[in-house]
Amino acid sequence: MRSTTPRGPAARWRLALLILAAALAAVGVPAGAQTPRDRFTFALSGSPDTLDPQGTAATLAFQVNKSLFDTLVEPDDEGRIVPSLAESWTTSADGLTWTFRLRPNVRFHHGKTLDAGDVKATFERILNPATRSPKRSDFAAIRSIEAVDPLTVRFVLGERFAPFLATLAHGWGAILPADLIARNHEFATRPVGTGPFTVAEWQRDSLIRLSRFDGYWIQGEPRLREVLIRFVPESAVKVAGLLAGEFDAIDAVAFLDLPRVRANPNVRVIRQVTSLVNVVAINTSRPALRDVRVRRALWHAIDRRQVLQTAYGQESVPVNVFMDVVSPYYVSIPDPFPYDPERARRLLSEAGASGLTLDLALPQPYPAHIEAGQLVQAMLQRVGVTARPRVVEWGFWLSRVFAGGEYDLTIIGHTGKLDPDGRLAGYGTAGRNYVRYENPKVEDLILAGRITTNPELRKRIYAEALKMMAEDAPMVYLGTPVLYMATRQGVRNFRQLYAIDTFDFRKTTK
Repeated sequence: MRSTTPRGPAARWRLALLILAAALAAVGVPAGAQTPRDRFTFALSGSPDTLDPQGTAATLAFQVNKSLFDTLVEPDDEGRIVPSLAESWTTSADGLTWTFRLRPNVRFHHGKTLDAGDVKATFERILNPATRSPKRSDFAAIRSIEAVDPLTVRFVLGERFAPFLATLAHGWGAILPADLIARNHEFATRPVGTGPFTVAEWQRDSLIRLSRFDGYWIQGEPRLREVLIRFVPESAVKVAGLLAGEFDAIDAVAFLDLPRVRANPNVRVIRQVTSLVNVVAINTSRPALRDVRVRRALWHAIDRRQVLQTAYGQESVPVNVFMDVVSPYYVSIPDPFPYDPERARRLLSEAGASGLTLDLALPQPYPAHIEAGQLVQAMLQRVGVTARPRVVEWGFWLSRVFAGGEYDLTIIGHTGKLDPDGRLAGYGTAGRNYVRYENPKVEDLILAGRITTNPELRKRIYAEALKMMAEDAPMVYLGTPVLYMATRQGVRNFRQLYAIDTFDFRKTTK
């Protein structure tokens, strides 16, 4: 049957504008409307699964939660860990005791003043198995937490843990009020933190409206009265909205749309080498995929450079290890399994896996991952492997694919971390990573990296682990994409935090 979908740039533009107008009308925003200078409208590719910072591992959630919560420490633009709710800290000589001095006169959204009891209650909540925090293991080194006095809190670790400070700086270390924790408050839908904004409205899968918290502890921030975050997975709608002035900023510009966006004098493109590693993840617990020859065959069958540059942009950087190129722990190695369809067929035959059929789960909010999946499907077909794509809603992907292991292959991007342990922890231990990858030697190396404080020795340890992981091929590493965000020309101080890809609107103006 012949498609009646409009084709060509002009038709695409008309269609995008029609979709945009319909989407804006659905939330009561007339096309062409001008927004006040102290309201910022931002188009984000997907919606958070929860607003409980300890109840999720999803980047989309933290991209919203950064505006609602603060952590004890945070990264600056170069990745250095700097004070936030904690104004200073000291460490014992053995590295096991960390003492933090809190800022005075910090208030939560509901009026309570921050004290050491809130910090203690927050981390006890994370460590409580009943909370079911997906990041609980990141804090497993904590043996005790003591509120020394109202503004002093002390952590005692059971072992040296080199990433401790960096772990506190991630969004899942957000501080919650002890009184609401004690009352089992529903933070997932009614978040209460110390952050620069509060939630005024949340329409799931549509928008979230943030209002300035006038009691924020940094004087003069935030500059904006309101941030309206629209959840817009369609790239064409985002770009059309930006060019029409309905969006002040969008989180991503598709590579094919860059010339049109750059040609518009009213917008500005921000180019950023990301800390992502995009992968074709392999569920190594599946019977056919337990054989390393099959996994290596999949790597040989996929023209990774073509997938990377077609789906994610021509400036994307291929990687052969599970680390982004901007990380100081990145290690360059030769491609262990270069594109070679004939070699892929031989390996599949040796493993008795010729004619293999695999499920390929693709996350709906990410059109680039879906496009990559289509390319991977075609490439695998050439070596006799049938990949059956299914596009799944983001919540389903998180709960059933990532957490539940209901997939053979999936395509996803792993966001950066402030410390390599944040990316690698759990790999090598079958029950602690979503690809079910097991290798005791890799597990031991990653554990050694966690307790080693010497930076150069840590680099050598992680380099060995990364090389061994590449040989075992639990994923086909595609590479690190370049991200193109865009804003209207008048926007200033629109920024993402180093490595962890969360948006900080505290200084943003328009």
